[in-house]
Amino acid sequence: MTELILKRIYDKQLPEGYRVLVDRLWPRGISKIRAALDLWAKQIAPSTELRKWFGHDPEKYTEFKTKYLIEIDNNPYTKEFLAAIKTALKTENVLILYSAKDEEHNDAVVLMEYLNTKV
Repeated sequence: MTELILKRIYDKQLPEGYRVLVDRLWPRGISKIRAALDLWAKQIAPSTELRKWFGHDPEKYTEFKTKYLIEIDNNPYTKEFLAAIKTALKTENVLILYSAKDEEHNDAVVLMEYLNTKV
């Protein structure tokens, strides 16, 4: 049984699987070789405006989550992104990778919750 796995790209030991970076900006200090991505899904990340407004402030997280879910629902890339995830899950685990330091209050957590309802 394959599964979706949420991991920080800076983790030392990442499990095997289809590697998807969901940040709009490339993570500092990570080479493209080390990242070994199968997909850089920057189109699914929060808009620049929303990302800057949120600023990783935990007090804004609830409102950020609501706004980001609206962006995902209205994003023309979402259908293609979901199809890629579903296809990969047929044969291997899918790692949803992000770079945020706060492991509880970030866009990847929101996206992971969304994916768990769709795939």
